[in-house]
Amino acid sequence: MSELPDWMYAPRDEGWFADDLDHLPQAPRHTELIDGALVFMMSPQRWWHGDVVTDLVYSLRRQVPEGRRVGREMSIKLDKRNRPEPDVLVVRAEFDADRTQFAPDEVDLVVEVVSPESAHRDRTVKVRKYAEAGIPHYWIVEDEGGLPVVHAFELEPATSTYSPAGIFRGKLVRSVPFPIEIDLDGLVPDSRRAAD
Repeated sequence: MSELPDWMYAPRDEGWFADDLDHLPQAPRHTELIDGALVFMMSPQRWWHGDVVTDLVYSLRRQVPEGRRVGREMSIKLDKRNRPEPDVLVVRAEFDADRTQFAPDEVDLVVEVVSPESAHRDRTVKVRKYAEAGIPHYWIVEDEGGLPVVHAFELEPATSTYSPAGIFRGKLVRSVPFPIEIDLDGLVPDSRRAAD
């Protein structure tokens, strides 16, 4: 077994903290902190994943109301030991070119596009963590025969858990967190032709 580089060792006995990610320039892009452990995205990203993320961002940006912004691959500091990086998010924050993270109370919607490497975290770990942090809306986007399917969840404030709010194929229409209408089949048109 090879020796780990120095930067991979936690800077304190208590392990890693969320703000430590801002001081790890050697870490791979898209490094997350889950329960105080660094999580690296090391497997190659699929073209399908990239297209869905990009097209969701464009679609949401065309519909987002004033006072909200749509971003991609920006982390959320959920607490001292958790700083996940969702694929897409809608926030209530002014643009700041140097910003590296958001607080949960600034986030209205988090979207995770499932890849084989992230499936467990997206479907189980992050569902719980985003709900406990009070993020009101969570979407999980699955690949169903080359077409994106959105599983939408809404926060139940009394229990700090998510309740299913619908499974969307072909078209997504939601009135919260703002009026949204997305042609899901159109997000990856080449995939649809391949699936036919």
